[in-house]
Amino acid sequence: MTDLATRSSADDAQSDDAVQDAADAPDGGGPDAPTYAWAPAEPAPRRRRTGLWIGIAAGAAVIGLVVSSLVLIAPGTTVAGVPIGGMTAGAAADAIDQSFAGTVVVLTGEGGDVELTAADLGATVDSRTLAEDAFAERPMWNVSQWFTEPADVEVTIDEATAEAALRAAAPDLYVDPVDATLAYDSQQVRYVWTAAEEGAGVDVESIRVALQDAFAEGSPRVELTPAPAAIAPTVTTESATSTADTLNNILEHAGFYVGDQRAVKVSPATAASWLTVAQTADGGFEISADEAAIQEVVDTLPDKINRDAVDAKVITDSGGAVLQTNVAGVAGRELGSTASVASDYAAQLATGKAKFKLPVNVTDYETIATSRRIDVNLSTQTTTLYQNGKVYRSWAISSGLPATPTPTGNFRVFAHTAIQDLGALCYDPTRTDSYCTEDVPWLTWFAPDIAFHGAYWHNNFGNQMSHGCVNMPINVAKFVYDWAPIGTEVSVHY
Repeated sequence: MTDLATRSSADDAQSDDAVQDAADAPDGGGPDAPTYAWAPAEPAPRRRRTGLWIGIAAGAAVIGLVVSSLVLIAPGTTVAGVPIGGMTAGAAADAIDQSFAGTVVVLTGEGGDVELTAADLGATVDSRTLAEDAFAERPMWNVSQWFTEPADVEVTIDEATAEAALRAAAPDLYVDPVDATLAYDSQQVRYVWTAAEEGAGVDVESIRVALQDAFAEGSPRVELTPAPAAIAPTVTTESATSTADTLNNILEHAGFYVGDQRAVKVSPATAASWLTVAQTADGGFEISADEAAIQEVVDTLPDKINRDAVDAKVITDSGGAVLQTNVAGVAGRELGSTASVASDYAAQLATGKAKFKLPVNVTDYETIATSRRIDVNLSTQTTTLYQNGKVYRSWAISSGLPATPTPTGNFRVFAHTAIQDLGALCYDPTRTDSYCTEDVPWLTWFAPDIAFHGAYWHNNFGNQMSHGCVNMPINVAKFVYDWAPIGTEVSVHY
């Protein structure tokens, strides 16, 4: 029989000594002695390293704590009463939002209380910025910032959302404004307007301030009596009146101009028929014009614009100064291309400009001047009219008698009287030193109380007969009256 013995591989070094000891044993050595062999050794138990693993876990915890302190907000930090200590910025923002959205505003009044949340009113706080600022100012790793004063909060509010919520919850607090109106009155042939009226509502800013104060104090509820606020109309009186003024200016001055002259007038009713006025979303007005309707008038322009020049005819003195215009000069003109006139005028009217300047080629007129003067020769008892330096007409006259001579010198015609009584006696019956000649015709005055005039009481022309005036046959006096404008030079001499 063979016995198996186990040994540790660690005892291999002693194997030779063990064999030798066996051979020296009493029974060993002989042929009948038992045979010994080594069986495989049992594995030795491993040493436990518990202490090492405990150290690693503790280290990881420390590292985790350090890492956490780099992303978390310091303990004791609050925003508007919301504790956000130990939170990340994202979690803190969510907590702030949730708390603020539930803040209740109670509007007190005679009709009863109305409750709305901040969320209902479209009120918000910049929670993300608040949280990030809180972390930036009070990170967990900075122990000196633990349990410090809360951060300030600013509330914003969406006015449209707030007004819609308030109108729905408390309609009695609102009176809608009345827009101004603008319309064309065909009877007056002008644009007329009606005034706007302000509405009334709730002052949203006062609610925002109350919300901000409540939230900053950490209060979930705030009560206030709503402050009134005026609500402006969309279309103001100023907008309507300003547009009406613009439109009525168009009606008054609409037309096609050559320079500063309105060559073709467009009637107010026609101009109004071209125009369309539409209200814009912002409460203003937009003007547009009908190009096709304008084109109908443009098609008639050549016959109304094109014309030949007309020369001016004037009367001057011997020095060339104009005394009278007998024919006004008219420039000739020819209309240019009208291809874009209708579209251009439509665009111009939309801006409120009424005067459209036409493309016109203008031809200047000439001025034909005729100089005139009168010569009275007391020696020959004649009056001669000169035109352009030449004798034009000459007549025998009767000048003043020696006791009442006609004054000599250079004069100018200063007035005309068709008929008048002459002599102081005509106006003062007590005068014994004067005379009265009634209904003297065609007086052309050239000196104080001295005129050319007709004489119906004598026919002794060529001889002195008058009280100082220049007597003429009636038809001659009428000719001089018409021929000699004011300013005509008169020379009286011997």
